[in-house]
Amino acid sequence: MLSPYLHTSNIHHNRLAAAFSRHEPSGIFNFSIAIPAALMYTTAMAKRRLALLGAFTALATAALLVAPLEAGPETVRRIAPGVWFREGDLENLGHSNHVIIEMQDYLIVVDANFPSGARAALADCKRIAANKPVKYVFLTHHHGDHAFGSVVWTEAGATTMAFQAAADELARTGAERWRQAAEQRKDVAELNRPGPEPPTEIIKEDLHVLSDGRRKVQFRHFGWGHTRGDGFVYLPREQVLITGDAVVNGPYNYLGDSNLAQWPEVIRAAGKLKVTHVLPGHGPAGGKELLAGQEQFLLELHKAVQAGIAAGRTPEQIKASLDLPESVRPWVGDSLERQVEEAHRQLSR
Repeated sequence: MLSPYLHTSNIHHNRLAAAFSRHEPSGIFNFSIAIPAALMYTTAMAKRRLALLGAFTALATAALLVAPLEAGPETVRRIAPGVWFREGDLENLGHSNHVIIEMQDYLIVVDANFPSGARAALADCKRIAANKPVKYVFLTHHHGDHAFGSVVWTEAGATTMAFQAAADELARTGAERWRQAAEQRKDVAELNRPGPEPPTEIIKEDLHVLSDGRRKVQFRHFGWGHTRGDGFVYLPREQVLITGDAVVNGPYNYLGDSNLAQWPEVIRAAGKLKVTHVLPGHGPAGGKELLAGQEQFLLELHKAVQAGIAAGRTPEQIKASLDLPESVRPWVGDSLERQVEEAHRQLSR
């Protein structure tokens, strides 16, 4: 089944007048800073102009450190020292979220995105740490909005990584889904490739750790939830959990490659970690309440569809009478009917 995240319909981006709360996909800062020759006139004048330069630099930093209330699609927000969350514009651009992790000598990026999202995130990486290359890009799973931009990163010198099951799923489904994406997305079509680039490094164990002596980054696989190869990234010192689409913040759940019965168990396993910040695959960053809400939505959907099957109802009849609790409404959207159909298919086996 084709992932719903392949659409790009008439892409347009509503830009806010406040230049420091949003930026275009191509970057955050669109102004330059010059030191005028008049600095040499007097010491006092030099001090004043250096102060102005410092003010511009401070404004540039403020533009990157987006405050939580100002954060939105295609912006970058600092979650913890050296940990940055870039929320993608799913509605207009089809982009997933990114997380940028600053190590001592390099950067780690979570998810490759579509090519246009990859280029925007790569530009942001250069603004965050111009002197540090992106060394690793971790694919949380095989869907196009998280994996089809891989070639942008490898051409920039990065190593792409994924768990074995994610790499297997990309190999199994990638060519056909790439073809479908290329029919809808210019950024995929213009690469003129027969399929997505496979990850250059395969993680074969359920736990893989990178450390530079100052920061430890754990890559974890808890089982088949959203996809067979779901990968999580966990920063134990910062208590940051990066979930890919195993957890989303909003009505963005795609069940086509999922295991609905096991998915809540995957979330519970991840929730046993000490977590303060949850950075989802789509939607804004949050806390541990995102884990609870996502799990509850899946359980309520499972329960309602299972009860309908037991009563001999068709998917259409279940959809007509479905009434999920108010507590899971943030995860309910236009895709609910497709979710019921997929849940019915899985639970009727």
